[in-house]
Amino acid sequence: MGKSYSHLSLAERALLQTQLELQRARSTITREMARNGWHKFRKHKGAVKMHTLLDLHGSIPTFIRITDGKVADVNVLDEIELEAGAFYVMDRGYIDFKRLYRFTLESAFFVVRTKTNVLLQRRYSRPVDKSTGLRSAPYSHPD
Repeated sequence: MGKSYSHLSLAERALLQTQLELQRARSTITREMARNGWHKFRKHKGAVKMHTLLDLHGSIPTFIRITDGKVADVNVLDEIELEAGAFYVMDRGYIDFKRLYRFTLESAFFVVRTKTNVLLQRRYSRPVDKSTGLRSAPYSHPD
């Protein structure tokens, strides 16, 4: 990071540093993919996934798992050690309500972008300050 990033918050600098480190890791993974056959995904395509857990208080990922493209994202949830009080933000590939219930049991929180075919029932909504960019805060439960 040769430039000055003093205008960024600590969390933004940590995230930027992590992105740079992950770019270096990606080039290493690409070289290894060229040498080995473990990355096969489809007949004419190769794929590798890097599942990463970032702690925004530091600049080093706390969990990294590299898998081939055939491994379902949700399977990685079984490998993560959850921290009580922590928030986990995930993409829709990690939706499995039985697995996500473990977050509740261990006093952790999760935010997941939902799939289009998921049926949820809204229980209630909390008031939000829309000037912060938040549109709504519904509490939902799977049907």
